[in-house]
Parts: sequence; C-alpha cells; structure tokens
Amino acid sequence: MAKGKRKVPDINSSSTADIAFLLLIFFLITTSMDTDRGLARLLPPPPEDEKNENTDKIKERNILQVYLNKDDALMCGNDYIGVDQLRQKAKEFIANVANAENMPEKTQKNVEFFGTCMVNDKHVISLQNDRGSSYQAYISVQNELVAAYNELRDELAKEKFGVTYAELNDLQQKAVREIYPQRISEAEPKKYGEKKR
Repeated sequence: MAKGKRKVPDINSSSTADIAFLLLIFFLITTSMDTDRGLARLLPPPPEDEKNENTDKIKERNILQVYLNKDDALMCGNDYIGVDQLRQKAKEFIANVANAENMPEKTQKNVEFFGTCMVNDKHVISLQNDRGSSYQAYISVQNELVAAYNELRDELAKEKFGVTYAELNDLQQKAVREIYPQRISEAEPKKYGEKKR
C-alpha cells in the first residue's frame, strides 16, 4: 500500500437512512407548530344541576336567531338582510343601549375599572346554517358576528381608556369582556327539504 493513501469506507444505505431519520427527529423536536387555528368560541358552562328548571330555558328576548339557508340568503330575526347589515344588527342587539324590552335583558354587575353598571351577559346569538350553504358565506357571517363584538369592545376601550381593546392590559381587557361577553351558539347544520326516514 502506498504511503499517504487512505481507503475511504463505503457508506451503506442503512447509515444514510439513520442520518435522515435523526435529522427528521431533530426537526420535529426543535420546531414549534401553531395549533391555535379555527374559530375561537367560548361554550356556556354545563348546568350545575340538571333538575334546576331555571337553567334549561333562555328567554326569547335574549336570543338573536341568525340563519343562513342553502342559497346563502341570510335571515336575522324575522328579516332577510345582507351580510353587510349583520354587523350593525348584532351590535344593536348585543349593546341594547336603550335597554328595550324586546332586546336582551341586562343585569347589574360590579365590573373592575367601570364600577356598578348594567351588563348584557344573558344574550345569545344563535347561528345555524343549512348544509347546502357555501363555506365562504358561512365564514362571512362568522366574521361579521365576531367583528360586531370587536367593534363594541374597541368603542368601549377608547371611551374609557383612550386606546383600542388590543392595546389594553390583561385586566382591562377582562373588564371590557365582562361588559361585552362573546356569546355565539352554533347549532348543527341541517338540510331542509329532505324526506324523513
């Protein structure tokens, strides 16, 4: 054998596979993946006592029915409206500024930073869509409902603190959410016009 020459060992395929596997494991361990995707919804708490009759019915005045049919036509309450009108209708319902009798009832509550005030914490926006409605129309309705809450919270934050809701600290945001809690209930989609079996 000549001096200064070394024999290079052959790399077999199992060594290559082992290296690839280790690189994959390293990537999976060191990479963070966002799992906070989807629509954020706060579900109502379960009733404390199933025999308690006060928890099983919500007064009709506290519910805003929003229905999207198979043709993507939107019904809010008893009226057909455009998606562009939904945000304002929802804001009027959620805020109930004049404390009208046909709108959600308000309760008196002591809220940090605001003191004792009337809060609309019994309202529910009930959203239901037909299975035939388009995904885009459904998302547009969702966006308008969430935007109604966001606008009300921003308006209140600017009025009280002089900044937007996003700029508030955690305690201030919690107080604003107590005044305008997001209460959207989504019913399972139905398909109307089908024959019952």
